[in-house]
Amino acid sequence: METLFWWLLAGGAIFTVASVLIGDVLGSWLDGALELPGLDWFRPVVLLGAMTAFGGAGVLLTKYTGLGTGWVVVLAFCVAFIIGILVFFAFIKPMANSEVSSGFSMRELTGRIGEVTIPVPEVGYGEVMIRLGAGNTLHTASSFDHKPLAAGTRIVVVEVAEGVVRVAYLDT
Repeated sequence: METLFWWLLAGGAIFTVASVLIGDVLGSWLDGALELPGLDWFRPVVLLGAMTAFGGAGVLLTKYTGLGTGWVVVLAFCVAFIIGILVFFAFIKPMANSEVSSGFSMRELTGRIGEVTIPVPEVGYGEVMIRLGAGNTLHTASSFDHKPLAAGTRIVVVEVAEGVVRVAYLDT
């Protein structure tokens, strides 16, 4: 039985290292084939973590306790179950709720603060830079209250109409 534990420990460790090193390549090839909808518990990361923990716990319990094979298997399974739960709630759940997109809706710009990069005339268009997330976006802008805005002026987006942000001077 100890040989099985060693194989599970080694196999889980090898698959874990392989998934870290070539995980993006495998992920693009498999494109979610190993993920079952509605069964988040059975993701490869959780199963590999549990398998590695089962093998490791089995080796340690066999070597350092006088328990029989049945008890070693039961306790190793309990350790694997606990590790699987920890991996799920520490990694899978938080990553499922994380935002990885840099996309945004123009409606989100209303109320945002930015800076004029190309002067905005009384009537006509200029350009403003607005910070969104970890980056800046540039947008065509017109003056909301028909007052000219010089480059470097801090502004607030009042409304968005037809792809153009209508901005006003930000009085701080």
